[in-house]
Amino acid sequence: METNRIEYKKEITKFIEREIIAFLNYKEGGIIYFGIDDEGNTVGLENADKSALVLKDKIKNNISPSAMGLFDIVVEEKDNKPIIKIIVASGTEKPYYFTKLGMTPKGSFIRIGTAAEQLSQLNIDTLFSKRTRNSISKIKSSIQELSFSQLKIYYEETGIKLPKQFAQNLELLTEDKRYNYVAYLMSDTNNISIKLAKYATKDRTNLIENNEYGYNSIVKATKQVLDKLAIENSTFIKITSKEREQHQLWNSIAIREAVINAFVHNDYSREVSPKFELFSDRLEITSAGGLPEGLNEKEFFEGFSVPRNKQLIRIYKDLKLVEQLGSGIPRILSFYTKKCFKFSDNFLRMTFPFDKISGGQIGGQIGGQIGGQIANQIKELKNLSERQKEVLQLINNNHKISRLKISKKLNINESAIQKHLNYLKEKGYLKRIDGSRGYWKINLKE
Repeated sequence: METNRIEYKKEITKFIEREIIAFLNYKEGGIIYFGIDDEGNTVGLENADKSALVLKDKIKNNISPSAMGLFDIVVEEKDNKPIIKIIVASGTEKPYYFTKLGMTPKGSFIRIGTAAEQLSQLNIDTLFSKRTRNSISKIKSSIQELSFSQLKIYYEETGIKLPKQFAQNLELLTEDKRYNYVAYLMSDTNNISIKLAKYATKDRTNLIENNEYGYNSIVKATKQVLDKLAIENSTFIKITSKEREQHQLWNSIAIREAVINAFVHNDYSREVSPKFELFSDRLEITSAGGLPEGLNEKEFFEGFSVPRNKQLIRIYKDLKLVEQLGSGIPRILSFYTKKCFKFSDNFLRMTFPFDKISGGQIGGQIGGQIGGQIANQIKELKNLSERQKEVLQLINNNHKISRLKISKKLNINESAIQKHLNYLKEKGYLKRIDGSRGYWKINLKE
């Protein structure tokens, strides 16, 4: 059934931009399904992949301001038929409108109930007056002699070669064609310091490590923080009467989401960077900026997305560090509770207690080292997608985990999980022992 956040379309209509604009201007964003009729029946699409490209071009070329980084287009199956899902985030540069019609009632829409309605000129003027002015895309970089060799390498690793006009395509320029603060964050050299501190105690009285990353592309800094935390995430073994259980200090999938969330949603306009701190009993991740304007705690936990830095999200999505909009927080909450999040006017802090299980070090260091080695080996696999690595990591943590549990933990449907499992088995990374009542065996041959 259609709701204020869900729209069904049997096919792609001529002026589908109207629906997308309405969700961009709506405070909660929304989701549009193509290949499903008004009654919710799946009819499918003939050429979903081609239709997805058409939709992307429509959004890119026909909507202003730029909506790049504010939507996801996903081709998936429902009732064994291909459909398309567009996830649209609430934009921070409202009002959005048809480019050819301008910022007028004829070109501007908003979601009201289950329909896209025209905005009045008064509403348009009100939204424009509230438009975010401190966007990092509008802040001019203090240094204009910037280079982007690291960024180009990361794009090439994902199979994308950046064109000569990449700075314009990725919105790295101000209106007067000067490099903006997004470009500064992505450049090979900058003054952005990312700190990862480690304490021997539960407070900050005994600092034993003070790692400093950054001064380069924040994509590289993100990867450095993730690598360091993977090393720290020691695996413990618990022996029970039935089986040997592997546990880590924290859930690697949830922490990956938390780290990336801290980087892409940090309020860099305050010239404050995200901070990472390891204590004897917990991991704390702190990012600058409270909840984005127009988003409350309830909406935050339900996965509504109001991106603070849409240009960063767009780049991180291109590099496959970010997946579907709004999926990160629900994924964290599948492993941790809402109590781990603390909001203030100026900061968001995520605190993850260590899972030091009773008897966790029994079984000797050998078992722990094996589990940790496998986790690190999975992370280094070059022929697998990040999602396939996440599936392997879950299996590494629990060799009897079911497809349903993997689906719930990763917040994607079972059919998609089955495709990943089939691929991993086909390539020899995974083997099922003793059928449905058995367990998984991991074989890392790289």
